[in-house]
Amino acid sequence: MTGMKRTTEKNLMLFSGRAHPDLATEVAANLDCGLVPTTFRDFANSEIYVRYQESVRGCDAFVIQSHTAPINEWIMEHLIMVDALKRASAKRITVVMPFYGYARQDKKHLGREPISARLMADLFKTAGADRLIVVDLHTSQIQGFFDGPVDHLAALPVLSQHVIEKYGDEDLAVVSPDAGRIKVAELWSARLGNASLAFIHKTRDITEANASKANRVVGDVTGRTCILVDDMIDSASTIVQATEALKQAGAAGVVIAATHAVLSGPAVDRLKNSEAREVIVTNTLPISDDHRFDKLTELSIAPLLARAITAVFEDGSVTSLFDGRA
Repeated sequence: MTGMKRTTEKNLMLFSGRAHPDLATEVAANLDCGLVPTTFRDFANSEIYVRYQESVRGCDAFVIQSHTAPINEWIMEHLIMVDALKRASAKRITVVMPFYGYARQDKKHLGREPISARLMADLFKTAGADRLIVVDLHTSQIQGFFDGPVDHLAALPVLSQHVIEKYGDEDLAVVSPDAGRIKVAELWSARLGNASLAFIHKTRDITEANASKANRVVGDVTGRTCILVDDMIDSASTIVQATEALKQAGAAGVVIAATHAVLSGPAVDRLKNSEAREVIVTNTLPISDDHRFDKLTELSIAPLLARAITAVFEDGSVTSLFDGRA
């Protein structure tokens, strides 16, 4: 009688939603593997249908989707993809979120508010996710919202390398747009050979609701090229005000560096017309042709994501990719 044979060979399979196919294709190329063919259908009432065209039984699944506008649609598609994998007996499901939707709703500022970033983590856990891979969360404590491993990657090595190559011979200052991101600015400073540090202190006009009265630069930026660092650019209002404040404080020039190019509403016009010399972002989110402008430089996050996926698949260490010291 022939005994049963159990295969112990692991099988990496990469899946992509429809939010940012270019990034997923680039990650697949870096991994030297194909994306699993998937059928997507939208019903008349906008419900989403997903079916994989290959068996996924026993695979190590990595499901990539960037939460871009229309954000709720792509999050729902992401959840449905994870559920389909769980029900088709994938062995392990890793959700790859280059941009984590609702990350700014990470705590209650006022009574009767939700903590939507926690709800997101719970939804993915319920759908069947075993692990998350994310890039530059709005606040790093969101890692604790998910009941399982979270690999929190930093775009700092990608962004800072470009800055070093282009501005390395200039007198640099790293500037945080608010007091809350000083720690990130410190990592940047170390990366740029202990560049000087500064931050923008915002003052509010108490006679007017939600109105910033002025920006004050804390730290000496006179004659220096300022690298203004943030995790995302949404409407660009804060970052452009900070650019103006730095120029008024005597900065020789301002270069904006941010991981996530949300670029909502008037963001492109504001950045185009700002005094920033360059706006450096990564491709964690898709940037449409009409959102591109001369000063915008887009760097690829795909090699970093591919390295993280490889490390997780091979049960290696992802720690070196975490904090920008890789």
